[in-house]
Amino acid sequence: MNIQIYGKSKCFDTKKAERYFKERSVKFQSIDVVKYGMSKGEFQSVKSAVGGINQLINASATASELTTLMKYLSPEDRETKLFENPQLLKTPIVRNGKKATVGFQPEIWKTWD
Repeated sequence: MNIQIYGKSKCFDTKKAERYFKERSVKFQSIDVVKYGMSKGEFQSVKSAVGGINQLINASATASELTTLMKYLSPEDRETKLFENPQLLKTPIVRNGKKATVGFQPEIWKTWD
């Protein structure tokens, strides 16, 4: 397994995801998505794996004006805004190669080899 966890330093679910993999002695790479962001390729791969851009948007993000604006943007513009403002991403984003999940989803992680 090649696990990457994109999260935020103060996100409770990110901490739970890291603990989940630590308890099972699974090595992972932890990335602060607000500080470092994601590459365009990683972003596209995650978007495809989770079922679209709407799955990645954190509706309760603190940047409320941007979150409100996201509702009225076209899908292409929404994707650009989300890529430019990673604080609006729902976390944790857990990747294992081409597979990915958003949020704390241990039932799916158990099925990964």
